[in-house]
Amino acid sequence: MENFMETTTTARPPRTAVAHASMNVEALKTPWGLPPLPWRDPHTVSPVELKGYIQALEDECLDHPRSAELRVCLGMAYAMSYDVHKSMDALEVARELEPENFFAQMKYSELLYRLRILIRAEAETIRAANLAMNPWELSVARKQLLEIRRLMREGTQKPTWDKPLTAPALMLLSLFAVIFLVMYLK
Repeated sequence: MENFMETTTTARPPRTAVAHASMNVEALKTPWGLPPLPWRDPHTVSPVELKGYIQALEDECLDHPRSAELRVCLGMAYAMSYDVHKSMDALEVARELEPENFFAQMKYSELLYRLRILIRAEAETIRAANLAMNPWELSVARKQLLEIRRLMREGTQKPTWDKPLTAPALMLLSLFAVIFLVMYLK
């Protein structure tokens, strides 16, 4: 166990190894062949280093197109670089590859939650809670559900534009027409 801890703490490459985005992908890999996890503390990862991680994960996804775990990691890396559309795409692909994967579902629902698409985030988080295989996973999903529901109670969600705006637009147009006529007839 002590040997494992030593290899995990030294698995992260030094910042000098990630000097530019067009670096060697092999420099980013851990002894297990996977890229290290930059999202443990997202504020310590520079944008250049994050580009290197994204490139390494994209290459791994090309090498292993049926790996949902790699797609989840790629989606998380895209989210860290504020590339929402690519993050959403990667997480959706991960969910399609393994519909019963808790982390793919949970990270997808977390992205929706962070984008404040709360109604959909609630439904997807409930789905993730149903996929939970142990108490820890269930507690993570429940905590997110509590936070989503708190935000919904407080009115922090984005408005849905599901009502037609024809009547208000016609009322505004008629008001402008009346004002114009009153000013013209004076």
